[in-house]
Amino acid sequence: MSHSENHEQTHSKAADATIHGDFSKEMSYGDYLQLDKVLSSQQRLSGHHDEMLFIIIHQASELWMKLILHELEAARLHIQQNNLEPAFKMLARVSRIQQQLIQSWDVLSTLTPAEYMQFRNSLGRSSGFQSFQNRLIEFMLGGKQTKVLSVYEHQPELHQQLNQALHEPSLYDAAVKALSMRGLEIDADHLQRDWSQEYKGNASVKAAWLTVYQDVERYWDLYELAEKLVDIDSRQQQWRFNHMVTVERIIGFKSGTGGSAGVEYLKHVVAQRYFPELWSLRTDL
Repeated sequence: MSHSENHEQTHSKAADATIHGDFSKEMSYGDYLQLDKVLSSQQRLSGHHDEMLFIIIHQASELWMKLILHELEAARLHIQQNNLEPAFKMLARVSRIQQQLIQSWDVLSTLTPAEYMQFRNSLGRSSGFQSFQNRLIEFMLGGKQTKVLSVYEHQPELHQQLNQALHEPSLYDAAVKALSMRGLEIDADHLQRDWSQEYKGNASVKAAWLTVYQDVERYWDLYELAEKLVDIDSRQQQWRFNHMVTVERIIGFKSGTGGSAGVEYLKHVVAQRYFPELWSLRTDL
């Protein structure tokens, strides 16, 4: 054995000696993450090999959605308090998380139609259309729909949570209020609108954002906020588009398991914009 090899082996043994190995009375990595619960939650109903992929993709997506909501709720609060700087990091993180969700469709698209048909009937009426966290994200971004609450009536606590979110100002409503707090003129009735209604474009809001974009140095923080919102809106559209393509690739134009129109429904929502004035002003600059 050469001198260098002997030295490396000695160094390796010394490093190994510092690794803690007794967790009988201490918290381990698995304990902290509760991996016993997380990794035992993938129960295939059909026993088919590819159902594991289907379950894990959707469970992982729900975890990412939980983090998106965690960040968006905190960002909204900072914006409401006219404290924009901390919100920028949170919104940037949301955009990165969205990228993970967009890429997850590439993994799911490895599931062929023939493979999916082997276990699709095991899903019953369950469908991603029923994802309450996805609904909460839509509500947070301003996509309010009262009618979707009926899906959750069998879960009173969940129904109440969604109903509360429906009647709260969205992230974008908070951003519009921030424009007003900075002295930009916003229609009074728009600042006190019915929060349970889907956000619609407003001429005074467009004019205010246009002022921001035409005087970036003066309104740099509002300009940065606007661009962070556009990032999120753009990636949300990419996510919906990849969802649509993946669904068409796997089931064609069949109806969804939850009764939706499947690809036809996804085509309808793929072009949805949550922050309309931030897109339309670009034509006027």
